[in-house]
Amino acid sequence: MKIKHVFALSSLVLAMGFPAYAEEVQAEETVENTNKEIEKIQIVGVRSDRVSKGATGLTMELNETPQSISVISSEQIKNFAVNNIDDVLQMATGITVERGETNRTRYTSRGFDIKSTQIDGIGLPNGWGLVTGAMESYGYEEIEVIRGANGQLTGVGNAAGTINYVRKRPSNENEAEVGLTLGSDDLQRLQADASFLLTESGSWAARIVAVAQDSGSYLNGLADDRTYLSAVVDGQLTDNSTLAFGASYQDANSDGVMWGGLPLANSDGTQADFDVSTSPTQDWTMWDTLNINAFIEYAYTFDNDWEIKATYNKQDSEDQSKLLYVYDPLGAFDSETNLGLIGLPGRYDSEFSADLFDLTAKGQFSLFGQDHELMFGASTSKSTATSFTNASIAASPYFPNQGSTVTFTPAFPYPTNSIPEPEWLDKAKYSDLDVTLTRLFGSTKLNISDDLFIIAGFNAIDYSRKGYNSGGAVDNDENEISPYLAATYSITDDINAYASYSDVYQPQEQYDYDGHFLDPSKGVNYEIGVKIQWFDDNLLATFAIFSAEQDNIAVFAGINDLGDYYYEGTTMDSKGFELEVVGHLTDNLNVTFAYTNLAIEDELGQSTSTWEPENLVKFSIDYTLPQLPELMMGLGGKWQSKTENAAATVKQDSYILVNAFARWNVSESLSIQANINNITDEKYITSLKNIGFYGAPTQGSVNVTYSF
Repeated sequence: MKIKHVFALSSLVLAMGFPAYAEEVQAEETVENTNKEIEKIQIVGVRSDRVSKGATGLTMELNETPQSISVISSEQIKNFAVNNIDDVLQMATGITVERGETNRTRYTSRGFDIKSTQIDGIGLPNGWGLVTGAMESYGYEEIEVIRGANGQLTGVGNAAGTINYVRKRPSNENEAEVGLTLGSDDLQRLQADASFLLTESGSWAARIVAVAQDSGSYLNGLADDRTYLSAVVDGQLTDNSTLAFGASYQDANSDGVMWGGLPLANSDGTQADFDVSTSPTQDWTMWDTLNINAFIEYAYTFDNDWEIKATYNKQDSEDQSKLLYVYDPLGAFDSETNLGLIGLPGRYDSEFSADLFDLTAKGQFSLFGQDHELMFGASTSKSTATSFTNASIAASPYFPNQGSTVTFTPAFPYPTNSIPEPEWLDKAKYSDLDVTLTRLFGSTKLNISDDLFIIAGFNAIDYSRKGYNSGGAVDNDENEISPYLAATYSITDDINAYASYSDVYQPQEQYDYDGHFLDPSKGVNYEIGVKIQWFDDNLLATFAIFSAEQDNIAVFAGINDLGDYYYEGTTMDSKGFELEVVGHLTDNLNVTFAYTNLAIEDELGQSTSTWEPENLVKFSIDYTLPQLPELMMGLGGKWQSKTENAAATVKQDSYILVNAFARWNVSESLSIQANINNITDEKYITSLKNIGFYGAPTQGSVNVTYSF
């Protein structure tokens, strides 16, 4: 690990720890005034009252929410040492993590790309659904995955679902921890998390999270480093109002990256097979990303318990890359000579900025002898995305100086110093787009009886996209109204049945043959299910049947005369069912089991998207030994059925991944944890939608954490 990172983070840990300790001493002193003690309890109670709003923005428990929702907690993140979002979502029910290259990932659910993401319930722009770079997970308290259409929350969305990232916020205690992790492939990681009271009464508190990580990789040539820092302050302005604000910063750098995956289709129709470490990268390739997010949130609760909340979020990001794309457009990759691949270098920079404003009001009202709930609001987001590229001049025989840098590569696999970096020309802007999304939305929870409630909602949007891209000028204005309807019926105190309906509306970022954006994708989504609580509400089982139809889904159609990819719209039907069981079987045994069955058909009724597994199982179990409560052990992983990409003639058999951990709490302050991933050393491909690379073999790590 870089010494400066270690020194800076260690200093930060000490800076967080000492004021926390000082406040802790003060908090332990006898409170002389009883009124002050009562005031402290009231303030803390309001400030910590944060309940997930689920699929509608209304206050409901998970067992009564009429939609499939899974939660990955910070405890699960800690147990399985999943330190980036890709690895976290590998644990989520029904989610497939598609890694077609090292530095870009897409998440799919129910056969479609997840394009709706949120932070603390506020929708974020992410039209392509791609996530660039490894995003740190240590800054989140939990990650919620809402499966199915969710236009009620985000305004736009498809039938895949929504990912909601819940920030770590100050707790009501003075507490801190610092952890050091060492692992396979030279993994070195230092992390710290501190929450401390800023006032003696506890009315204001702060939380700081910091991470520094360096690592090599099992992939040839790849090396990563990541620095993350977040800070959140919240507190009580008056008896009725609260304020929270904060920011996060992540700087992630990668060398020896992949742009695209492995050439796995031979010209004779057979499937190539390489070592797990194989990569088409070169030493000069790189991909650096910078992400900065800030927010401020104000909430006011009236004496009748109605609440208004105003939130502003600011996003800024940029990335710089030098890449080499290796592919086989002529179907000439020879299994004997390993020749026939084409190499294409590219250099790209991008800048993104977004401002998001959200105002909501919610509360209760009485009608016909029942109490009901109402939520309504408005939001607007404005974002600007600018992209640049650099043409190149040949720097080697592999890039002849004839006006093109495209040429055949050496026999694959080749060393990572085989192809010199070309000479890059001046940077030129090729895309500059401004997007504005304005929403009016509302929903109500009508308690028809003590056993039945109905949720009705609407979402009206105005969407504008202006600027230009490689296809020319862009000037799109669209508007849509989407309804949402659902009901939950309590069969018994422990069994709830539900049904929900939602429209689907998703503007698209893909271009047609002439370089124009495709029309939005539209459709409908249905879901029915039952949720059962067992063992004194400690175990929740959910069974759901879902069906969705989407028109004008973008699919790759070819390369136009300018050499750009273009897409066409198609109709897809997705249907299936899910079973999820999560919670405590005993005081010492915690389990998660999830099974998803999925079928996807095109407009002709033929199976499509066969890179999505028809059957997918996720599981985890952790157990604390009753005879030795200081020791916890666990297993987790996934199994998926066989998949294929018929167009690329690449197949993958079913496979299972199993990860294990053990943690020994040496004392109240000190713990030691060991993790082993892929304990069976399974060989698998990370994506078949966009052909990826081989996943990591057996890897291990050891963590030591000290709590203040």
